[in-house]
Amino acid sequence: MTIDRRSFLIGASLLPLVTACGASGSSSTATSLKIGASLPLTGPAADVADPGYKGYQVWQSQINARGGLLGRKVEFVILDDGFDQNTVVSNYNRLITQDRVDLLIGTFSSFLNLPASTVADRNRMLYIEPSGGAADIFSRGHTRLFFSQPGTTDTAHRPFAGYVEGLKERPATAAYLHQDDPSTDVPVQNLRKTFEGLGIKTVYGQKYPPDTKNFDAIANAIRQADPALVVHGALELDGAAVVQAMQRVGFTPPILYQTRAPSSVNTYPQAIGATNTEAIFTAGSWHPAAKYPGNAEFVADYRKQFSQEPSEDAANSYTAVQVLQAGVQAVGKLDQDAIAAWLHANQVDTIVGPLKWDKRGVPDGSLLLMQWQGGKLEVVAPASAATVPSAIPAKPNWAT
Repeated sequence: MTIDRRSFLIGASLLPLVTACGASGSSSTATSLKIGASLPLTGPAADVADPGYKGYQVWQSQINARGGLLGRKVEFVILDDGFDQNTVVSNYNRLITQDRVDLLIGTFSSFLNLPASTVADRNRMLYIEPSGGAADIFSRGHTRLFFSQPGTTDTAHRPFAGYVEGLKERPATAAYLHQDDPSTDVPVQNLRKTFEGLGIKTVYGQKYPPDTKNFDAIANAIRQADPALVVHGALELDGAAVVQAMQRVGFTPPILYQTRAPSSVNTYPQAIGATNTEAIFTAGSWHPAAKYPGNAEFVADYRKQFSQEPSEDAANSYTAVQVLQAGVQAVGKLDQDAIAAWLHANQVDTIVGPLKWDKRGVPDGSLLLMQWQGGKLEVVAPASAATVPSAIPAKPNWAT
C-alpha cells in the first residue's frame, strides 16, 4: 500500500489514530493482531519516521501474505507524537490502555525511546527499538527492552575512529558539532576523546537545539577555524542543512563524517547535490547489498511497494519486527515475559546480520563504516563486508 506522504501527514495531524490495515486491505477485526507504535510523523524527525513506517509496512505485507502472526492478520496502530516527549508518553499509554494493542514496537531517536520504553516497562510489555541506542536507555534494569541494530551509541564511534587511527597521515585539527540528542552526543564525544588522545587538536565545538534551521553562523565559525576534519552528529535534515551552510560559506572540509543523515539515500543526495556526496563518511547498521538472509527480499519488496530505494531507517524498522516475529513464533503465544526470555537466550538472524543481546537488551555487534563513492553509499570497513576496495582519503571541493 503506497501512501502519499503529504496526504498521510495531513491525515495524521487531523486524526490522532492512524491504522494500517493488512495486505488484503481489509479493516480491523476482532481476530487481528495489533502492534502499536508512536512515531514522529510530523516535526523535526518526520523524514526519519516516514521510511521507518514504510519498513513496518513491508514486513506487514509479507507476514500477512503468509497467513499472519500466530494465525492472525497483523494490523499496525500508529500514533503521531510530533517528536514531543510528553506526547509520546501519552501515546504509548493510550496504545496499551485504550487501543489495547497486543504488542508494542519502538519509536525513533533516543530522545523519544527513553520515556516511551519506561511506559512499556511499567506495563510489563515487550519493547523493541528500531532506533535510539543511547546508553542511558539500557541502564535502568528493564528486562523486556531490546535494541535491533548491531551497535549502540557507546560503540557507534568505533568504525570511524579505527579508520582515522589507521591513517598514515592523520588530520592535525578537528571540529565537532552535534544536535542536542543522546544518540548524537555520545558518538561525537567519544570520537573527540579518541582523536584528542591521538594528538588531533580540537579547534571548534558546538551543540545546537533540535529545532535549529539556520546553520550559517556555525558554518562560518568552522570555516574560520579551518579544521582538517569535521565530525557532525546529525539526525536527518540537519545533516544536509549543515552541508548546505558550508557550501554557502565556501568551506569544504578535507574529511567529513556525519552520523545518520548520509544514510538517507533518497533525500540526502537531492538536498546537497549528488556530486557533493562524494567521500562523505558515516556509520550504519545496514547495506542493501548485504548477503544476510531476507535482505534481498526486503529490498525488492520495498522497491515494489514504494517505488524508491529503502533507507537505513526503513531497514532498522524491518529488523525490529523481524526480531519481534522471531520471539513470538518461538514462544507460540503472546506472553511478553516468555518472549523476552527467549530473545535473551537466543540469536535472531536479521537483515542487519545475526543479533544476540545481553541482559540489558544491548546487542553484541558493530556498525559498518560507509562512504559515498560515485553516487552510491558503499561499505569501506570491515573488510569482510566491504563493497569497495578502499576509502577515498580526501573530500573534493563542493560543486558550484
